[in-house]
Amino acid sequence: MRAVVQRVSRAGVSVEGRTVGEIADGLLVFAGVAETDEPADAEYLGEKIANLRIFERDGRMNDSVVDRAGGVLLISQFTLLADTRKGRRPNFTSAADPKQAVPLLDHLRERLEAAGIVVATGRFGAHMEIEALNDGPVTIVLDSQDRGRPRRQS
Repeated sequence: MRAVVQRVSRAGVSVEGRTVGEIADGLLVFAGVAETDEPADAEYLGEKIANLRIFERDGRMNDSVVDRAGGVLLISQFTLLADTRKGRRPNFTSAADPKQAVPLLDHLRERLEAAGIVVATGRFGAHMEIEALNDGPVTIVLDSQDRGRPRRQS
C-alpha cells in the first residue's frame, strides 16, 4: 500500500456537490492498494500514520495525530500505483481491483480508529472533490513495501 500523508488545518471531500467527509486539524491521507497487498500492509500503514511525529511542539516535529487528538480524512486513490516508466499514459495494472482494495482500505480505517483517531472517508470509486488547507506544508510518502528494509547510511 502507498499513502501520501499531508498535515492539514482542515480538509473535506465532496461527491456530487455534497460533503461526505471532513476534518479539522489532522491528516489528509491518500491511500492506494496494490494487487500484492494484504492485511499486514494496512496494519503497517495504520501504525505509521497514527504515530508519525509531524506536528510541531517546542519548535520540532514531536507530536503525532494521536498526540494532537486530530482527525484523518482517508481517501482511496488507485492512481498512487501508476507506472509511468513507459510512454505518456500511466499504467495502473499493479493497482488492486475493488474486491481486494475495499476490504484493505476498511482495515486501514479500522486500525486508525483503534488508535483513537476519528476517521472521515471519501466514497470508493466515486469522482471526489478534495479541499484541504495544508499546514506547513508537510507531505510524507509512505509505502508498506519499505517495512523491514534497512535505512540507507549517509
